[in-house]
Amino acid sequence: MRIVGRERRKLRIRKNVYGGSDRPRMSVFRSAKHIYAQVIDDASGRTLAFASTLSKDVKSELDSEGDKVAAAKKVGALIAKICKERDISRVVFDRNGYLYHGRVRALAEAAREAGLDF
Repeated sequence: MRIVGRERRKLRIRKNVYGGSDRPRMSVFRSAKHIYAQVIDDASGRTLAFASTLSKDVKSELDSEGDKVAAAKKVGALIAKICKERDISRVVFDRNGYLYHGRVRALAEAAREAGLDF
């Protein structure tokens, strides 16, 4: 039932959240161990930027203790850095049905601090 509830929230959010070429959508996926973020242009259906805890830049900085909130902050900073390199300064945040809390919030705030506007 938990997954069904998230899917319902996801569809309800996606009715209103749309990422065009001027302001793409930053979608977040959270698994038990990892967190992923991608910036998507919905008009063309292309992924413009991608970062996760499995990325080489983040994985090398992580310690083996498993602080997932700190890892999410590093992913947020990395996705913002990649977006800045590709001249993307404004995005629409898509929390993908997850509560804006914990790792999702940490990723969003780190991206904002690194210069991404949403």
